[in-house]
Amino acid sequence: MKVLFVCSGNAYRSPVAEALLKKLKPEIDIDSAGVDPAIPISVVAKNYVTRENAQKYLKHAPEGLTDKKLNTYDLIVAMKSEHRDIILSRCPECADRIIVWNIDDPYFFPHGYAEKIFNQIKDKVLELADSL
Repeated sequence: MKVLFVCSGNAYRSPVAEALLKKLKPEIDIDSAGVDPAIPISVVAKNYVTRENAQKYLKHAPEGLTDKKLNTYDLIVAMKSEHRDIILSRCPECADRIIVWNIDDPYFFPHGYAEKIFNQIKDKVLELADSL
């Protein structure tokens, strides 16, 4: 089983989801990517992942979607529908393997919103882990 999480920059949402799921399901091949990575992994993301004792699963630097062989993943989790659309433009045959979580990017919200986003990701990862 191979799972890929996708967000905009691979700086918060997708690497957090990757780290949390890796902690829960270390036997699964789990990765993350951004459609346009431009900044380092968020310090806030690092803090939340550390709080969950999952810091050893957090990647050190963002990775781009273009570096991934999309057709090799069994499940691709897009954080928003626009990410799904970009994935589909690169891999139309991946349509039946994509789910959308509709989790907003905390960079566009006031300070403190990142914790709400983290909790949404954590809840979704727990649900996903139970289903795998």
